Amino acid sequence: MAIDHAAVRVVKGRHRAWFAGESLIGPNLMIEFPNHSRSYDQTRRAVRFWGHDSALEATFFIDEGALRRIQPDARSDEPGLLNAFDCNRDLICAAAAKVYVRGGRGSYDLVAADFRK
Repeated sequence: MAIDHAAVRVVKGRHRAWFAGESLIGPNLMIEFPNHSRSYDQTRRAVRFWGHDSALEATFFIDEGALRRIQPDARSDEPGLLNAFDCNRDLICAAAAKVYVRGGRGSYDLVAADFRK
């Protein structure tokens, strides 16, 4: 999968995404992914992670189907899905930033369709 390097840049170990254009939040939206914490949510079969837009925190979930689209050989258990997330963090953060631009909600779901081949 190709990473949109215009969307995500690693700055001192932190992921940042910039998108210009009209949005509910303003013309120059910036969401960062400075916290490398992530956890597996057994009920949702998804990895949960967080982004920050100034003082606002947004929760993101990337489901098993999306992780397996990114990394088809990923195991379907918790360690396998967390490893797939860790190995593809830049790509996932870029997709999360694009989903975040679409609207102002408290949590955002990333699904296989968010990762085109």
